[in-house]
Amino acid sequence: MNITPANLEDAPGIAAVHVRSWQEAYAGILKAEFLDSLSVERRAEQWRDILQKQESHTVVARKPEGVAGFVSYGHWREESAAESLGEIWALYVHPEEWGKGLGRALLTLAVRELRSSGRHTVSLWVLTENIRGVRFYRAFGFKPIESSSKLFQLGGTQVEEFCLRLQSDVLSTGISRAV
Repeated sequence: MNITPANLEDAPGIAAVHVRSWQEAYAGILKAEFLDSLSVERRAEQWRDILQKQESHTVVARKPEGVAGFVSYGHWREESAAESLGEIWALYVHPEEWGKGLGRALLTLAVRELRSSGRHTVSLWVLTENIRGVRFYRAFGFKPIESSSKLFQLGGTQVEEFCLRLQSDVLSTGISRAV
């Protein structure tokens, strides 16, 4: 598996992974009609825009058949955030690749890059009902931030998400476990 920076030509592959992983991971959490209505073409347009703006770093894991997973990361998106705070903006792996270490490899790379750029605390948001995702991040060393949960509407369903954080003292041990 080859992991490289994403380029504009990767937008359709990123979108396909994004849509397919949502459909699998959020089945039973979000309405089936909403998940079925997700469009790879619309998501590809969004990813072209994201990649052109370069507000985050996005890398893709490539197989001969195309994109198998991706991670997008950068500064913490809260306006008053300190420069030392980083955020995993998105991490998705095609469901056929789940459990094979690809997500861990992408997350390890993102955390290393954020740390090397001076962002020693890394956070991310996850849907509370996404048990598989919560377990994955906690196994990596991320810890929930108390009182961070928030409710919002997504595809006609009220969902809750909360923030997980990986502190700098955990980064060294967390990364070594992840490799």
